[in-house]
Amino acid sequence: DPDKRLPAMAAVNRSSFTIAKCILVGVEGLEESQTWISIPFCFMYLLALLGNGLLFFVIAKERSLHEPMFLFLAMLAVADMTLCTTTMPKTLSIFWFHAQEIAFGSCVTQMFIIHFLFVAESAILLAMAYDRYVAICDPLRYTTVLTPSWIVRILVAAVVRAFCLMASLTFLLLRLPFCGRNVISHTFCEHMGIVRLACADITLNIWYGLTVALLTTGVDTVLIAVSYALILCAVFRLPSRDAWAKALGTCGSHVCVILMFYVPAFFSIFAYRFAANSIPRPAHILLANVFVTVPPMLNPIVYGVKTKQIRECLVQLLWRPGKWR
Repeated sequence: DPDKRLPAMAAVNRSSFTIAKCILVGVEGLEESQTWISIPFCFMYLLALLGNGLLFFVIAKERSLHEPMFLFLAMLAVADMTLCTTTMPKTLSIFWFHAQEIAFGSCVTQMFIIHFLFVAESAILLAMAYDRYVAICDPLRYTTVLTPSWIVRILVAAVVRAFCLMASLTFLLLRLPFCGRNVISHTFCEHMGIVRLACADITLNIWYGLTVALLTTGVDTVLIAVSYALILCAVFRLPSRDAWAKALGTCGSHVCVILMFYVPAFFSIFAYRFAANSIPRPAHILLANVFVTVPPMLNPIVYGVKTKQIRECLVQLLWRPGKWR
């Protein structure tokens, strides 16, 4: 009966536009070496968890550290731990156990969290640069500018901005039809990796994703650069060369970590859209994994251990644990 076949055909057609599971290939082309590749990434992941966990614990416990700069560091530590934990366990399971399958919903959720944290962390780095600018260039107004209420507003603004932009990005992705392709040449789910599985025009997704990146992290990068340029100008007006050396050392290490955060991310953003066929896939995948492990590993060292107050509290924590009871 043709009338009875119509509902069945409609159900088949609807199911053909969805994916139940995705397959994450890992480092395509280096499958035999993935066990060795996993060693440094596992080590960096553990260091990132340990360093950021200690940093957050010290700042949370020590009331003398409840100042704007340290509160921003605590936010950064939470974002770093979440970013690592969103990606590395699945990546390591691919390397060690060849557990390549991931549910499509889980893949989209992972993508949302990764990009949400990237945009939010970019805002936190900008807030930290502004904090240093006010502290060095306008110290008399520091306590009146960066009040607790303003810190809360900055955090809320960072979260709302990231959530709204990533929610719209995810909506544009989920509206696409998928016709059966489910293999992603990566160790985790990126936006463009999922979008390229669709069997429809993805131009809007490509350009919207690029626009979001440029209007958020791109603008943040420019403002961070301006902040550090103004800081250096203020430092060079000081008569003491020791102050020059100290400020250059601090700013230099901060800039290095910031570059380690932004350069791999922007490389991934532009490579996926405009040079997907000209850049070796292993290089692209490995650099993306560097982006989610190296900055979280370095941030506690550069921003935390090199800060005198945190270093002193950390020593008290390790040598006098009774202090925290």
